[in-house]
Amino acid sequence: MAQIDDIYADYELLEADDRYRLLIDLGRQLEEMPDALKTDATLVRGCSAAVWVYPTRDGERLHFLADSNAAITKGIIALVLSAVQDRTAAEILATDIAARLAPFDLKSQLSSNRTQGIPNMIALIRATAERYA
Repeated sequence: MAQIDDIYADYELLEADDRYRLLIDLGRQLEEMPDALKTDATLVRGCSAAVWVYPTRDGERLHFLADSNAAITKGIIALVLSAVQDRTAAEILATDIAARLAPFDLKSQLSSNRTQGIPNMIALIRATAERYA
């Protein structure tokens, strides 16, 4: 998965339609999340589309599997994860994920339905990091 800064370097050069395509492509790059992990326990609440996030651990590092039933939303969770993927719980807690996403200006690029769940995605990732910290 690409790092958030690399993604933004491409994103800022694109027009609106191409930005949608970039988000969709990010979602396609997510690892396959087994259907067995798409449960009520891994569902992110408050999103207009279904979004599932499942944490795994590799030593001290947290790795997240994620999926959505909507292409743009899947791209959004991929973008969120690009800020924290494969970092330690302490590194994740020290990361202001919302600030890392701010340059993308998603609220003006996407409908409010598509962006309303982002704070809940971030909260779930932070809560997971707090459990492992």
